[in-house]
Amino acid sequence: MFKIHTSNPNEIVIEQNQAINVLRQLLTIRKFEEKSVEMYKDGLMGGSLHGYIGQEAVAVGVCEQLNKDDYLGVTYRSRGQAIAKGASLEKLFAEMMGREDGYCKGKGGPMHISDMTIGLIGANGIVGAGIPIATGAAFTAKRRGKGQVAVTFFGDGATNQGVFHETLNMASIWNLPIIFVCENNLYSEMSPIADMVKNKDLAERAQAYHIQSVVVDGNDVEAVSQVTQEALEWARNGHGPTFIEAKTYRQQGHMFGDPETYRSKEEVSEWKKRDPILLFTKKLTDLNVVSQKQIESLSNDVDQRIEEAYQFALNSPVASHQEIFTDVY
Repeated sequence: MFKIHTSNPNEIVIEQNQAINVLRQLLTIRKFEEKSVEMYKDGLMGGSLHGYIGQEAVAVGVCEQLNKDDYLGVTYRSRGQAIAKGASLEKLFAEMMGREDGYCKGKGGPMHISDMTIGLIGANGIVGAGIPIATGAAFTAKRRGKGQVAVTFFGDGATNQGVFHETLNMASIWNLPIIFVCENNLYSEMSPIADMVKNKDLAERAQAYHIQSVVVDGNDVEAVSQVTQEALEWARNGHGPTFIEAKTYRQQGHMFGDPETYRSKEEVSEWKKRDPILLFTKKLTDLNVVSQKQIESLSNDVDQRIEEAYQFALNSPVASHQEIFTDVY
């Protein structure tokens, strides 16, 4: 019923400067997440850490098409989207460490981050709960009439929540400017989504509500970018919502410490061959868009940027106990 959208392997559809920026974003998210794992191992943050390694192309492909004032709703696995939308690395690291200079003054931790200056209306630790919040933002955008669009990210497991179906129905009948991005990484926590639904493509669920629906290779950053561009144009022209199912794969467990007994090492190894950064860098070098030397230089720049942000957060004061009583409504 749905075609898996992929970009042309023999053509780069974005200009060189944009391609380099996209690669920078992919590398920044990957290296930020790798540093976050180190921080977690070192006991520098509390709570649970849900890694985004392997899914970077979805965040970058979607967010590089958004305007600063477009709304973005995300889940607990959200640093990738936040970075792609323009979040401060310093504030992200500081928040994860519970420091005063963090986005939420250290009270949000790694799972609850927001930044209204870039349209990030907040992460949500409850599965599926961010979907109606972003849809409310889309309702606001429609009332304002300034061409804003709301985007909400969620996992495959969220499509089994009742609020998902209620909200899609409302977005459809109200013709709201929202893009629903389902990051289908094949597992709802530790349960294969294939054991939980009969739909081969989860986008079928949105089509039932007469919402424009598309399936895309979530490891192909260009393909994600292309379908997002079309969805944004559709929304900004008043045609209503789009549902994007991005088929991807998380290379680590559901959260740090996950024993991953529910999937084989062979499966993980096969998916790593389709690593989104590996695919994009190979395409760029094969088509002589960038050289290997440029890629190495860019990677070193990102390493330095990550270390600077980490040191900033490390030197930020630990949040005061008095902060417990502030910003409470």
